[in-house]
Amino acid sequence: MAMAKRETGPSATARRAPDPAPATATEAEERALLAMVEQAVAAGRARLAFQPIVVARSPHRPMFYEGLIRILEPSGRVIPACDFITVVEPTPLGRRIDALALRQGFAALRERAQLRLSINMSARTIGDPGWMAELEQGLAADPTAAERLILEVTESSPVTAPDRVAAFIDMLQATGIAFAVDDFGAGFTSMRHLRQFRFDILKIDGSLCGDVASNPDSLALVTAIVGIARHFEMMTVAERVERAADAEMLGRIGVDGLQGYLFAAPTLWPDWRDCVQDRSA
Repeated sequence: MAMAKRETGPSATARRAPDPAPATATEAEERALLAMVEQAVAAGRARLAFQPIVVARSPHRPMFYEGLIRILEPSGRVIPACDFITVVEPTPLGRRIDALALRQGFAALRERAQLRLSINMSARTIGDPGWMAELEQGLAADPTAAERLILEVTESSPVTAPDRVAAFIDMLQATGIAFAVDDFGAGFTSMRHLRQFRFDILKIDGSLCGDVASNPDSLALVTAIVGIARHFEMMTVAERVERAADAEMLGRIGVDGLQGYLFAAPTLWPDWRDCVQDRSA
C-alpha cells in the first residue's frame, strides 16, 4: 500500500500557526490592570476627587479645584490615577476615562454655581467623538460652565499634531474655556509649544517645586519658569507642595497658586459639597 507523502517545505510551515510568545509578567500585569479599570468604569466606580489650588499669598483662599479621576474597588478602596493612567492613557479606554471625567466635572459645575474646576485630558483625546459629545452637552446644559471650566492637557501625553492642538485650544478658548499645561518640566512640551498653544495656566511639576527653599538649582529653574510664564501672560501653579518653607518661597518668587498635601489632599467629598447638601436639606 502506498504511503501518503509527508508534506514538507515552506507551504507546510506557512499553514501552521506559530506558537504565541508567552506574555511577560509586565504584559500580564498591564492586561490585568486594564481589565480592572474597564470593570470599574462599566460598574460606575470611577469618580472625581477634588483638590484645591490656593492663592499663594493667601493660602486659605481657593483659586479653583482640580478634579482627579479615581477608581473605587468593590471594597471601597480608592485607587489614584497614578496607579493606572500610564497604562490606560494610550488605549481607547483612556478616551473613555477622559470623557467620563469631563461628564462628572460638568455635573460638579452645575452642583455649585461658584465653582471653578479643572479637568485633565490627554492630547490623544483631542477630537475624540465621545469626548466632544460630552463637551457639547455640558456647555448646552449650563451657559456659565465654559468660563468656569479649565482643561488641563497633560504634558506627558505626546503632541504629534501641534497645529491641530493649537486650533483646538483656540476654538475652545473662544467659548471662555481656559487651558492649563499640567506637570510642566516633566514631559514632552517644549518652549515652542508654549508659544504656539497659548495656555492660560502653567502648572509646574512637583519634582521642581518640592525643594525650592533648600535647593538653589530648583529655585533657579522655577524662577526661570515663572519668568517665562509672565512673558506669555500665563498664571502659574506649583504642584505637590508639601512643606511650608517651599510654599513661602514659591509665593515670594511670584508663583500665583499652590497645590499639594500641605493644604489639602484630594477628596471625593470636598467642603463645598457639604455646603450644597446643607442648602438642599
